[in-house]
Amino acid sequence: MQVMIRSRLRPEHAQECLSSLRAVYDELAALDPGGLRWAAFQLDDGVSMVSFVEFAGLPGQAPHHRLASFQRHRAALDRWCEEPPVVQVLHQVGAYGFPEPIGRQAVSQAEEGTP
Repeated sequence: MQVMIRSRLRPEHAQECLSSLRAVYDELAALDPGGLRWAAFQLDDGVSMVSFVEFAGLPGQAPHHRLASFQRHRAALDRWCEEPPVVQVLHQVGAYGFPEPIGRQAVSQAEEGTP
């Protein structure tokens, strides 16, 4: 599943949110749960954020949801945001230079006969 999450932070909470987000990435790097791609971007205005998340499974089952740092981040996010984050499911139309979506990798490898 591929999703995009958009949010707009309250300016006074932007740095606190970014620090919390970095803690989530640190925990992900330490635990390496696999089955997840996640990139977060801060836009030029300093308060708008866009994340792209890709994982195998259903919503709420992404590996980062089980991390303590993510649970703390998510618990504070509504307080940090001017409005609740908006999550949208993405349906890929085409791509150039991007890796195969998670889940399709296994299908492609099976078709090629690679483990």
